[in-house]
Amino acid sequence: MTTEPNFEEIPAYIPQKDEEFMNQGQLKHFIHKLNVWRNQLVFEAENTINHIQEDSTPVADINDRATIEEEFALELRTRDRERKLIAKIDKTLHLIDIGDYGYCKTCGIEITLQRLEARPTADQCIDCKTISEKKEI
Repeated sequence: MTTEPNFEEIPAYIPQKDEEFMNQGQLKHFIHKLNVWRNQLVFEAENTINHIQEDSTPVADINDRATIEEEFALELRTRDRERKLIAKIDKTLHLIDIGDYGYCKTCGIEITLQRLEARPTADQCIDCKTISEKKEI
């Protein structure tokens, strides 16, 4: 039985010398990486739903019940953040489809492959992201 690779275990893309930015090989790599990541998040969300349904039996002790409810709330908050991440992955896959992936939405320059490997959903170069984060403070 083969299992889907883990997002973190996908090796980084190593470009060839003088390789064109966002060529077919790079695009294929990032599409694969994004899809694996998305599938992992969906799988974890389904597991949470099953876990909550299976562990929702009434508990007599109010302290135990409060602990269980707090654990469920924490899991649901985590899944909500992941749901937003799935939407961002879908948006990124759309950017690949329309040919805009890998370029900063603010200044238009290429986002480095190292940055995209670390955060495949990055839509700003490191300089523009730093500036926008400083403006948020």
